[in-house]
Amino acid sequence: MADMIPFIDLLAQQARIKDRVESAVMKVLGEGRYILGPEVSELEARLAEFAGIGRALSCANGTDAILIPLMAWGIGPGDAVFVPSFTFASTAEVVVLAGASPVFVDIDPDTYNMAPESLSEAIEAVKSAGELTPKAVIAVDLFGQPADYPALEPIARQHGLKLVSDCAQGYGCTLNGKASLHWADALTVSFYPAKPLGAYGDGGAVLCRDDALFDVMKSVRVHGEGKERYEYARIGLNSRLDTIQAAILLAKLEVFAEEIQMRQAVADKYAAGMGNAVKCPHVIAGAQSTWAQYTVEVEGRDAFRAHLAEQGVPSAIYYPIPLHMHEPYAGYPLPPRGLPVTEAAAKNVVSLPMHPDMPDADVNRVIAAVTGFRAQAHGSRRSCPSVSHT
Repeated sequence: MADMIPFIDLLAQQARIKDRVESAVMKVLGEGRYILGPEVSELEARLAEFAGIGRALSCANGTDAILIPLMAWGIGPGDAVFVPSFTFASTAEVVVLAGASPVFVDIDPDTYNMAPESLSEAIEAVKSAGELTPKAVIAVDLFGQPADYPALEPIARQHGLKLVSDCAQGYGCTLNGKASLHWADALTVSFYPAKPLGAYGDGGAVLCRDDALFDVMKSVRVHGEGKERYEYARIGLNSRLDTIQAAILLAKLEVFAEEIQMRQAVADKYAAGMGNAVKCPHVIAGAQSTWAQYTVEVEGRDAFRAHLAEQGVPSAIYYPIPLHMHEPYAGYPLPPRGLPVTEAAAKNVVSLPMHPDMPDADVNRVIAAVTGFRAQAHGSRRSCPSVSHT
């Protein structure tokens, strides 16, 4: 078996920006303000500036980032929040933690993001049942590309629902040149190290356009603090971002725009070279993905992954079991027609190596392994569709 290439090479990026990261960290150590130091507020300003809209509030992790606006809106028992099942646990988990009920929604078969038609059907079904009060929609910008917000937002507004962009994997993505927050009431971010904009530990942020919401979320972030220290206006969390992580993220933010284009270049090479061995990713028109993952579909997934491993190409599956099929979430509502697209996609998706510092030799090695599997099985090849991006 050949030596494995990296799936995500965080050390390559670290080597490229080592000096600026070390300088930023040493500055924090010299200042001695390790929690909510000046770098935190600077990062928040820079995050909003990069997004081109709203205000940013940092927090301890991407899960809290989704929970904080739900708490600020007072969403809780008896409320319904509509979420995809084809996503990481956090998206639905925070709804349960808030005391509300997740209602699972199906996905688009090409982008894997929330399907507007399924959302409409799920909302109408909940309203007809009369047991829950619809309150919010959490759309996920899965694998780095924005959900179809021009279609989702009118549905949410029609029913008086808040709209959250779970942008854990997609901070920096755009649709028609605009961040997801252009349509959403809140945009949430994860700085988990493997994310496109990752810290060297946990971290998160939530962006919004409403100053009143921002003020409540700021209170929720620190134990529900009121106007005075040790005055508590509400139940809150302990969800502060460490200053060292903020400093590291500031250094990374300086090269983030360039890295998105570096990821795009890898995606373009993949699309041009892979042939029809797999179903290539589809990015909706006018969108720029951050390419948090390069996820394809293939029949015979186990054999495909074994073949890749023999060629020294690692792979991963996001997500092999949809959330509604896990025991803790099995009792929550589904749309009338169920989640057939979600369940079908979960059987065939495979994510391939993707990171901005990926050398051409590794890209070509992945392409050769993928097309080699197809050649063994079918003996034919043609070009993948072009990857849409701005």
